Amino acid sequence: MTAELVPILSKEEIQQKISEVALKISEDYQGKELLIIGILKGAFIFLSDLVRNLSIPVQIDFVRASSYGDATSSSGKITLTHTVQTDVRNRHLLIVEDIVDTGQTLSYLKDYFQSCGPASVSICAFIDKIERRETNITVDYRCYSTHEGFLVGYGLDYAEKYRELPGLYHLKI
Repeated sequence: MTAELVPILSKEEIQQKISEVALKISEDYQGKELLIIGILKGAFIFLSDLVRNLSIPVQIDFVRASSYGDATSSSGKITLTHTVQTDVRNRHLLIVEDIVDTGQTLSYLKDYFQSCGPASVSICAFIDKIERRETNITVDYRCYSTHEGFLVGYGLDYAEKYRELPGLYHLKI
C-alpha cells in the first residue's frame, strides 16, 4: 500500500489558528473556572498547544473514547475506556477534540458530561469535518473546517501512524 500525503495546513498556519481560538476562549471564560477535557489520543498535541496559548488559568483532565479502531470511517459504536478523575459538578467544561467527523463521539460525551451537573459544556475542535456529520452537535470553537478527505498529522492518525507530523495532510490511500 502506497500512501500519498497532500499538504492542507502548515505548522505555522496551525499555530496562527490556535492563537485565534485561544484568544476567543480566554475572552469567553475570563473570570470562570474552566476545566478542559482532552479526548485521547488524538487531541493531546492540539490541547497542549491550545492551553499554552490561553491567558486564563485552567485545569486539565482526559477521557479516552474511540469509534474508529484501524478504519478510516467511524464504526458508530463509542467505547469509553478512561474517564475524568476531576469532579465536574458546577464547573465550566471545554471538551477538546482533534476532529469532529460524524459527531457521534462528541454527542455521546456531551450527554455524558451534562448528566454530571456541570455549569456548562462547550466543544473545541482542531478540525470540524462536516461531510459525514450524523448528529446535530455544535462545535463552539474550531481551528479549521473541511468537507472531505481523510486527514492525518498534528495528532490525527491512521492506524496509529502519522500523529507526529507537524502539519495537516490529506491521506490518499
